Amino acid sequence: MQPETLICRPLTPDLMDDFGAVLRGNFGAGCWCMFPRLTDAQTRELPGAGSLSQRKRLAMSGLAGRAPAPGLLAYDGANPVGWVAVAPRNELVRVERSRATPRVDDVDVWVIPCVTVRKSERGRGIALALIRAAVTYAGQHGAPAVEAYPRAGSERTGDDNAYFGTEPLFRRAGFNIIQGPLENHPRNWIARVTMRIETTG
Repeated sequence: MQPETLICRPLTPDLMDDFGAVLRGNFGAGCWCMFPRLTDAQTRELPGAGSLSQRKRLAMSGLAGRAPAPGLLAYDGANPVGWVAVAPRNELVRVERSRATPRVDDVDVWVIPCVTVRKSERGRGIALALIRAAVTYAGQHGAPAVEAYPRAGSERTGDDNAYFGTEPLFRRAGFNIIQGPLENHPRNWIARVTMRIETTG
């Protein structure tokens, strides 16, 4: 169950250390959730000094300094416990260009490309609460609908692709499948579905 003390806050530059605490120990800890936003070439060209991870952090901090925020952090009291990314689809370059996640129609959807919860906090309903909060946040910023592209089916998945979310998780959040797994996809692709929920604005 979702703890009564759970609060979801838009990411701002002063919360980047908390964001890092959520990502640490999870797959993609050095990603800073920039993966859905940039191609490999764009990632290599990120400005700044230091390692690629440090430059990704700098880029995300820049995004966090504007409105709307690039996602929400969940807190249990003062403890950061989870993260959900949410943004207009056209800002997520890798999602927009991927053959695995083609557009279904011309609706200006926002997308949840990533949801993650600290390993020590899983099984408490935090991911579900984050998804619901992200839908509300997107609606408040003009999104007519929100999409996600989770793994198809109900099988559990490993940490390397758990950030997609799962079909049952998004169903519990009120999403419906609007496009099933792509036919004749390469064997090394994870079968994914397109799920959508309309916002209330």
